[in-house]
Amino acid sequence: MTVIIKLFAAYQEAYNLPELELDFPSRTTVGEVLDYVLAQQPQLEKWRDVTRFGVNLEFVEADTILNDGDEIVFIPPVSGG
Repeated sequence: MTVIIKLFAAYQEAYNLPELELDFPSRTTVGEVLDYVLAQQPQLEKWRDVTRFGVNLEFVEADTILNDGDEIVFIPPVSGG
């Protein structure tokens, strides 16, 4: 299945891209996609425990099973004013 990962803040800076389109086996979870993303950019590991997840514009937990065509967002803490 193919999913689109929208990247924000530290994730976008690490990849230097606004999004990724990746293929995963069926029944892959959001957490497994995060594992893959962090394995590719280990400097992002420090954000693992504070990153929230969204799938198709709804907040979800890491154990959410993905479907083909889902759009995932990884939302690390951001600062600013």
